[in-house]
Amino acid sequence: MNTRGTGRANGSLPQTKICQFKLVLLGDMAVGKSSLVLRFVKGQFDEFQETTIGAAFLAQSVCLDDTTVKFEIWDTAGQERYHSLAPMYYRGAQAAIVVFDITKPETFERAKAWVKELQRQASPNIVIALAGNKSDLADKRLVEYEEAQTYAEDTGLLFMETSAKTAMNVNELFLAIAKKMPKTDTQNPTHAARHRGVNLQDPGAQSTRSCCGN
Repeated sequence: MNTRGTGRANGSLPQTKICQFKLVLLGDMAVGKSSLVLRFVKGQFDEFQETTIGAAFLAQSVCLDDTTVKFEIWDTAGQERYHSLAPMYYRGAQAAIVVFDITKPETFERAKAWVKELQRQASPNIVIALAGNKSDLADKRLVEYEEAQTYAEDTGLLFMETSAKTAMNVNELFLAIAKKMPKTDTQNPTHAARHRGVNLQDPGAQSTRSCCGN
């Protein structure tokens, strides 16, 4: 899968900076967090996605003009019984995607609670994006776009409506986050390993092909 900021041929990239960032997904259960990650990382959609237990880890890269942004993606479980584990995953994260289901207003309220928690307890400079997922079910919409957009503007969030099923705005969301990350924070292998939750060289760790062929 190619995920890039501006046009270029895959494999033709000259020497670039490589920046590595931890990104966490938060939101109520069944809002489509795992489906968004699966679509972004593997370009796939599973109608019967299994419920996440605890958290799942995947990795993918976004290629900008002179920088490869590598995301370590922590997909957290949405069940209330796992809430106490969430700080373990968003601690030290440079970015977060808070997901809600546009057909379920209660998940939007839950998303607001997650945003408040992140703004209170996560890293001060964390980039937070709000994703109104399942836009393919617009005929069943119960959360209006304008309502979520206004909330996002008032709280300083990125906002997009997405559909993991149709892929609408999935890559665009991660690209928008990548563009807001501090590109001066180039990480060498030693620094990257020190900040990595999972050893990407470990054969048991789940990883994927990056957009730059790494």
